[in-house]
Amino acid sequence: MSSIKQSANGTPAPGYRARLPNFCNLGIMLRALILVNFLCIAAVIAKAEKLSDVTALYLVASVIVQPALILSLVTLCGLRRWLSSLGHQKELAVFLAIEGGIGLVSFNIARAALPDAQISAWQFAFLYAFVIVAVLFYFDMRSRALSPALTEARLSALQARIRPHFLYNSMNAALSLIRGEPQRAERVLENMAELFRGLMHENRNLVRLDEEVNLCLNYLEIEQIRLGDRLKVNWKIEAMPANSLVPPLILQPLVENAVYHGIEPLGEPGEIGIEIRERGRELIIILTNPVPAAPPFSDPALAGAAAPPHAHGNRMAIANITERLQLHYDAEAHLKTETGNGIYRVTIVLPNLDREP
Repeated sequence: MSSIKQSANGTPAPGYRARLPNFCNLGIMLRALILVNFLCIAAVIAKAEKLSDVTALYLVASVIVQPALILSLVTLCGLRRWLSSLGHQKELAVFLAIEGGIGLVSFNIARAALPDAQISAWQFAFLYAFVIVAVLFYFDMRSRALSPALTEARLSALQARIRPHFLYNSMNAALSLIRGEPQRAERVLENMAELFRGLMHENRNLVRLDEEVNLCLNYLEIEQIRLGDRLKVNWKIEAMPANSLVPPLILQPLVENAVYHGIEPLGEPGEIGIEIRERGRELIIILTNPVPAAPPFSDPALAGAAAPPHAHGNRMAIANITERLQLHYDAEAHLKTETGNGIYRVTIVLPNLDREP
């Protein structure tokens, strides 16, 4: 299998769509600030005749660069939703027009504020255009590097769903109920159909939180038939904001890991805890499952189709979800795993959104 960050031929994954970065995102803002100032320092060092001139030249450059950068970020953040509603070519054209206007205003202000600096219009235009192109190139390459995680999430989940033991056990659960409890057997098959429908759904856009929860309910209902009283689930979703948008398949793979690595190896009943709540402008998702005493427990991850039961995980699910969080939210979301007192815990913190960023 190719790397999670790259398709087999090195090209972006089929789900990749060129777009401007979300300049309202704190992580994007921070990266833009660092990149632009790094380029500014590099230009100053290249122009300085001696090392002692670097500080003075950087202060002069900052009078031009910092106001232009801050004005650009504020303007692009304010127009974010309107820009994203345009096609990519129109979005890019408007972006360049905005940056051109900001550059012209910044140049005139700097020339008026520093009349003795002898600022060349051509040099300024060249450096300004170079910085814009460099910033766009960096964010486009970063998006291309992360975007295959969207497709990989669906493929990994599909591989897990078509594992022979899963299909065998699910079909056996349905067959065992056909004669005695035909309605429950029908429900198992309906859940399987809903599960596959959700996994085959378009994976690029955010989905409603209640849809992701329903997908987990369908999966757990099937496993409940198979595992019976061995599987207990403690839902704490009374305060869950059902309309919040989350990346698809952010919870179901973790629930499957909890069943596959936490409940199945136990010789006694075990409980999976799922808590979803708001905290200010953040959405908190906490999933817990028991840690089997033997064999030694390792962090859960989705097993491949050919892997034996309860094979040592390689954290692919955790890595995949982490990358998708980075792609959607950058530095505004994070995932943490921890083990203690016989419990494995996964905590996800992400922005509480009611529409696409």
